Amino acid sequence: MATITHFEIHDVRFPTSLTGDGTDAMNTDCDYSSAYISLYTSSDLVGHGMTFTIGRGNDIVCEAIRQVASRLVGKSAEELFADMGKAWELLVADPQLRWIGPEKGVIHIATGAVDNALWDMYARARNKPLWKLVVDMSPEELVRSAAWRYISDAITKEEALAMLKKNEAGKKEREAHVREVGYPAYVTSAGWLGYSDEKVARLTKEAVQAGFNHFKMKVGASLENDLRRGKIIRSIIDDPQYLPEGSKARDPNGPELRGKNAGPTGAVLMIDANQVWDVQQAIDYVRGLEEIKPWFIEEPTAPDDILGHAAIRRALKPHGIGVATGEHAHNRMVFKQLLQAEAIDVCQIDSCRLAGVSEVLSVLFMAAKFGVPVCPHAGGVGLCEYVIHLSLIDYIAVSGSMERNVLEFVDHLHEHFLFPCSINARGRYNVPANPAEGYSIEMRKESIAEFGFPHGSYWVKAKGGKQ
Repeated sequence: MATITHFEIHDVRFPTSLTGDGTDAMNTDCDYSSAYISLYTSSDLVGHGMTFTIGRGNDIVCEAIRQVASRLVGKSAEELFADMGKAWELLVADPQLRWIGPEKGVIHIATGAVDNALWDMYARARNKPLWKLVVDMSPEELVRSAAWRYISDAITKEEALAMLKKNEAGKKEREAHVREVGYPAYVTSAGWLGYSDEKVARLTKEAVQAGFNHFKMKVGASLENDLRRGKIIRSIIDDPQYLPEGSKARDPNGPELRGKNAGPTGAVLMIDANQVWDVQQAIDYVRGLEEIKPWFIEEPTAPDDILGHAAIRRALKPHGIGVATGEHAHNRMVFKQLLQAEAIDVCQIDSCRLAGVSEVLSVLFMAAKFGVPVCPHAGGVGLCEYVIHLSLIDYIAVSGSMERNVLEFVDHLHEHFLFPCSINARGRYNVPANPAEGYSIEMRKESIAEFGFPHGSYWVKAKGGKQ
C-alpha cells in the first residue's frame, strides 16, 4: 500500500507583465505565477497541485504549502482516498496554522494546492481524469468527500444527498452529451485593460471566428474609455458579418440567453471591475455602462462585502444588469452568505482560492440548491486546466444544468502543462479524456526549469533573480 513519503515545491513565475496580459483596474502589474507542489509516494504514484498568484508573494505561499503538506507525510494514500472529506479536515486541522487563517488567506490557498494534489493523485490511482473520478462516485461518497463545517444552515448533508440521488437519472446522458458538444466557454483574452483599441478589436474578431458568443472586458479605470472599448466589442460581436462562415445568429430570447442582455446575433458581453469601487460608486458607474448592455458586473466591490453586493444587485436589477463574484471569496462560508443574502446572479468559484476540490463540492451543492449558475473563474495560469473538471462535475452530477453556464477561457500559458485544455470549433471546452491526466495540472519539467524563481534560466538571464 502506497504511503506519502515526501513532496517537492516550486515557485514558478511567468513574465506576463511585459505584454499586459491579466491587466485590470486593480491589478496593473501581473506576472502570472504558480505555487506548485508534487506529492510523492512509496510507489510510482504522484499527485500534482498548485495555487495561482500574480508574482510577489508566491514564495510566501510556497512556504505555507510546505507547512500544510507536511501533515500528509507518512499517511496511507488509500486510507486518505477512502474518505476525502476526512482528509480535507486533516489538512485544515493544525491549530497553529489555523490561527493565521482561519480558513482564509495564504494558509487557505496553500491548503487548496495540497488538497488538489491529493485529488490529482486519487484520480491517477484510479486511472481516470479528475472529473470522471468524481462523477462516477455514488451520491453518498460525493457527500462524504465535501467540506461541511459551518454550512448546515444553508444546506444539510441530507439535502445534498437527496439532490444528488435525484440527479442520478440522466447522468449517463449528460456525460455523453457534453463529450459530444463540449462545455460552454467565454473569452476574457480580448478585454484586458492594458490592450490598445486595435488589439481589442483584433482579438474580439478572432474570438468570434473561434465560435465564442460570450465575451468579458475589464472596466473601472475610466468610464469614457470603458464605454469606447465596450462599443468596439459590441460593434463586432453584434454584427453578423463577423460570424464564422456557415454559422447563424443565436436567438437572444432563447432559453440559453434570456435575461443575459444578448445582442442581435445572440452575443453576450460581461464586465469585470476587480473590486475597485465602493458600493454607491459601483452602482453609479455601472449605470453609466448600461448602453453596452452587460449581462453582469463582476467583482464590483470588496469580495468580503456580502451586503454591499446585495445592495448593488438590488440597484442594478431594474437596469437588467446582474452581479457576479467569487474568485476572491475566501471560503464556502462567504459563498453561503452571498447565496443567503440573494447578493449574486452568478457564482464564480476559483479552483485554488477555495481549499481544493472538497470545498468546491460544498459550494456546488449550495449553488445548486439556491438555483444560481456556477461560472468558474479561470483567468490565470493553470486555472483553465483545473476548472473544466469542476464545471463537468457540476453539470453531470450536481446541478444537471449547462447551457446557461459559461466557463472562462484565457489563451495564455497552456503550453506549460502536459495535458493542456482545448477549445473546439463551437467555442466550447473539450472534455479531458486521457485517463492518465488526473486533474490536468502537471507542469512540464522544462517549464519549471526555465521559469522557476529566482534560479530558473529565464529569471537568471532577465533580472538576475530579482523581481
